[in-house]
Amino acid sequence: MNFRKETYQVEGMSCAVCTQNVESVLSSLKGVNSAHVNFASASVLVEFNEKEVSEKEFQESIEGIGYKLIIGQKNDPIFEIQEKEKRILKKAREKALFSNLFALPVFILSMFFPDVPYANWIMFILAIPVLSWFGRDFFTIAYKQARHGSTNMDTLVALSTGTAFLYSTFNTIFPEFLLTNGIKPHVYFEAVVIIIALILLGRYLEEKAKSKTSDSIKKLMGLKVKTAQLLQNKTEKKVSIDDVKIGDILIIRPGEKIPVDGKVINGSSYVDESMITGEPIPVEKKENDYVIGATVNTTGSFNMVAEKIGKYTMLSQIIEMVKNAQGSKAPVQKLVDKIASVFVPVVISLAIISFILWYLLGPDPKITYAFVTLVTVLIIACPCALGLATPTALMVGIGKGAENGILIKNAETLETAKKIDVVVVDKTGTITKGQPEVSEIVWLKSDIKRNVILEDVLEIERKSEHPLAEAIVKYLDHLSNSSLNIVQFKSQTGLGVSATIYENNYLIGNYQLMKENQIDINEEHQYFDQFDNYAQTLVFIAKNKVLVALIAISDQLKENSISAIKRLQKMNIEVHMLTGDNKKTAQSIASKTGLNHYKAEVLPKDKLDYISNLQSQNLNVTMVGDGINDSPALSKADVGIAIGQGTDIAMESADITLVKGDLEKIAASIKLSKATFKTIKENLFWAFIYNIIAIPIAAGILYPINGFMLNPMIAGGAMAFSSVSVVLNSLRLKVKPV
Repeated sequence: MNFRKETYQVEGMSCAVCTQNVESVLSSLKGVNSAHVNFASASVLVEFNEKEVSEKEFQESIEGIGYKLIIGQKNDPIFEIQEKEKRILKKAREKALFSNLFALPVFILSMFFPDVPYANWIMFILAIPVLSWFGRDFFTIAYKQARHGSTNMDTLVALSTGTAFLYSTFNTIFPEFLLTNGIKPHVYFEAVVIIIALILLGRYLEEKAKSKTSDSIKKLMGLKVKTAQLLQNKTEKKVSIDDVKIGDILIIRPGEKIPVDGKVINGSSYVDESMITGEPIPVEKKENDYVIGATVNTTGSFNMVAEKIGKYTMLSQIIEMVKNAQGSKAPVQKLVDKIASVFVPVVISLAIISFILWYLLGPDPKITYAFVTLVTVLIIACPCALGLATPTALMVGIGKGAENGILIKNAETLETAKKIDVVVVDKTGTITKGQPEVSEIVWLKSDIKRNVILEDVLEIERKSEHPLAEAIVKYLDHLSNSSLNIVQFKSQTGLGVSATIYENNYLIGNYQLMKENQIDINEEHQYFDQFDNYAQTLVFIAKNKVLVALIAISDQLKENSISAIKRLQKMNIEVHMLTGDNKKTAQSIASKTGLNHYKAEVLPKDKLDYISNLQSQNLNVTMVGDGINDSPALSKADVGIAIGQGTDIAMESADITLVKGDLEKIAASIKLSKATFKTIKENLFWAFIYNIIAIPIAAGILYPINGFMLNPMIAGGAMAFSSVSVVLNSLRLKVKPV
């Protein structure tokens, strides 16, 4: 069954319990496979069968419990995000500002001028708009939640402030009721308005801070190009990026962004790919080289053919991957959600118990003390900080990874990466560049014109289609002399080539080719025997029956392979290498990179078995690869890491993709995982410790010791500060190096 995945914005969520309510309602709908809410980004990722359920049903079910689900967004995604944030921040700012303006005179009257005539009535009138207008969402959502048998943070606020307001209103209208019983009719209008004003101020600060956690996705979206220069029938015209089709020829000038993914067909330049790969040095691009949409052309001009457009470009796939990852849940979050689901009912129970105990056992006036503890416990126990602890850190961590060329598929991967014991690395294309390169030319005769021979070799090898010939051509390309007259060119499969240039007969190929043509090579054995130990392939060059030179060719190590492996080893992580290549090559690469564990001549199933064997030893294993043959092992590993320059299948099987193929990013991924989950632990610690300490104090546990009773207004301020502090702690991840 094909399920569609879609992310929707949800407005009105205020705490961790809200995420549970939204998820449970959506998950209960027929046709919905899963629903995961990200409280930090106020969004829900829904996987569903659109033949069985519609987006309209999502919207109606969510509105039924007091929230608003946004569907049918048509504008540019970055525009949507920015507009939504502006709208939410403006609304939050206005509520915070005006509620505080109304609350201030109530606070002043209550604290400094309580005996002013009609003071209670003035406070009553000023409190009405704070509750009925600025704070009405608390009551609306709490009512809708109650209708469905649910509770959340709004329930706590509505119960506490509503009870305090009704109690104070009764005492204002009928003060004689308590006076006849010898009890002074206290009012708590100041607590009501200050609590709501502080919570609204906290929400505004929280929204402002939360918007920064999505900076990475906004930056990525902001990279998208709006227009392209299309070459059609020898005429150039400017078109919208949406009108570009596969196969279109596009003109790229200096300083312009490349509109889509494709291939250079003529011209050359240096392209700044830092926004995709994190690498600051521009990369040379010439004919047949691949270019990525949204990267910046620096110096030259070139024409390119569009090969991937729209949602299939690398940038669009990165954005989608980051969005899905930020919307996913780590296993630790599932525990938090379970706690949050019972948190509000427990708090309400504790508040009622504290009220009863104070009313039965407290000093006079018992009703006043009982009432204050009831309101204070309900206010201070808000689960906002608990709900923000995990998703804010995950959003910043996953976003930071994307900015550094590390694409993390989901939150579970980020959590698992910190526990890795062994990194298993494929050789070809991962540790090595995956393409043969000339490493050395050894001259065997001194009385020859080397440049002339090299020019001849270059032009002969241009006619060959062998991969080793391509490596030689690439190495000697600067010596091109196309005026040479090559005759009698002959390619001999499995041996090499022969050709004649100006009566000079050349043989270029392997050892067998030399033997078959009776070339005397006995004296030269001392030169080429040594290369066998370094797993290099030799190309023999004979001119007029005399062996004149050797060209050593090998799959070169990537520039940072050695340093990347050493960095992992310093982190006490074992590094193993697997390769389908022969044992000598594997031994040579292992020796150069300092690897103690390696296995040669392995097939895809062998790689899978190797991973399984390590896992059977209770080791957490990461597999790093780039080819189709690596995909089974990538899927089997606890964390699969694909090299971004590899195949689509490998990247689909992997949990993490390194966009540039930089092995240094393996250690960076693990370090990022550790930093993110250290932040999550800090957040959860402060969220839990806050409630563990605050609730007993709010219930009046210190009163018998030192006579201290927590003011409900202070409780409201402390609750607001706890949420903001968790978000700010998560944002510290942005400046931590990886």
